Amino acid sequence: MFKKLDFFFFGRIINFFYPLYFRPKYGYQRYYILFFHYLVPQKIYRLNPKVKWPVHYTSRVIAPNNIQKGILCDPGDNINNYIQANNGIIFGNNVELAPGVSIISSNHDVTNLSKHVNGKPIIIGNHVWIGANATVLPEVTIGNNVTIGANSVVTKDIPSNSIAVGNPCVVIKKKEPYTEDFSRIIFNKKIPQEFLKFLASNA
Repeated sequence: MFKKLDFFFFGRIINFFYPLYFRPKYGYQRYYILFFHYLVPQKIYRLNPKVKWPVHYTSRVIAPNNIQKGILCDPGDNINNYIQANNGIIFGNNVELAPGVSIISSNHDVTNLSKHVNGKPIIIGNHVWIGANATVLPEVTIGNNVTIGANSVVTKDIPSNSIAVGNPCVVIKKKEPYTEDFSRIIFNKKIPQEFLKFLASNA
């Protein structure tokens, strides 16, 4: 009963203000927590106000208009995340960032620190978990079904189906296929057509 009341009073507000928020309707995050810890700081106190998904008040998302993301993915929704998308970041579906993760798409020009160096966007595939305090550096591609260990620094591409750790981050073993069944999830809102194939195939 509480879950239904939570959605009725706070969930509808969350869905209205966060058009790119797609999560299980129940059991992921309480909507009243999203309201007070995310929406109020973003919309009233103007912390990450332009981001169209929940961002924790301790996190920072820079250049959100340069971010493309799938479902089950809300960059910055954990504590102390730093997401800098000056050169663009493309997130796949089902991507989770642990506390303290930094994703940095562009470096400062060492000859002029007021400028950023242009480059390719960072690309992160489907079913990716990035562990606590890890850092992903510019122009990196991370494949599908990848786990990045805590405190890692990702300086080069990481292939699909890998577990990678360290500074610099290197593959240490092959990862088993991802097995979660998304077809049974009841989402908080209607899923756009572009994501239905992913949910059906779990690929």
